[in-house]
Amino acid sequence: MTDETRNPNVAAEAAAIAEDAAPEIPGADQPSAEAQQAAADQPLPEADGDVTEPMPPSDEAAKYLAMAQRTQADFENYKKRVARDAAVAADRGMAKLAKELLPALDHLELALRAAEEHGGADFAKGIRQIQDEMVGALGRVGIQAYSPKGEPFDPSEHEAMASQPVEGTEPGTISEVYQQGYRINGVVLRPARVVVAA
Repeated sequence: MTDETRNPNVAAEAAAIAEDAAPEIPGADQPSAEAQQAAADQPLPEADGDVTEPMPPSDEAAKYLAMAQRTQADFENYKKRVARDAAVAADRGMAKLAKELLPALDHLELALRAAEEHGGADFAKGIRQIQDEMVGALGRVGIQAYSPKGEPFDPSEHEAMASQPVEGTEPGTISEVYQQGYRINGVVLRPARVVVAA
């Protein structure tokens, strides 16, 4: 009879020693390949937060198309605004220059009247040509003269220098123009100076 059969404790100790002495096998405590595959096939639990799903390609294309159209519309509006601002600036510059030239035109008108009254026909003709050239140049850039004799008085376009009764003229009508007015593209540049019938 062996020691192991005579004493059961000896058999248990021998088994424990054999287990401790056995070499460790890597991955022995890991689940088998079949168990890993089964776990991979199981659906994942849904996350608590909002998960954005990827857009279908057609929705993404529509989004970028809308963005491009908005950008193009913004650019077109920008171009219109720049053109409008440039036109306003050009009108402002022309108006400033015209205001400087208008007194010279007024003096030419006075010289022309004096030349016609004193018999200087050739002199008057020369002054008239200069005046016509200046008025034509202003007209080409949108500046027009106006002489409102016989029209109703309008304080937004006329400056009343005097008011006097005039026979055969309705009150509030312009009976005489001291100095003609000027407009630039329909906007009053200088009001006409007038006498209003009372």
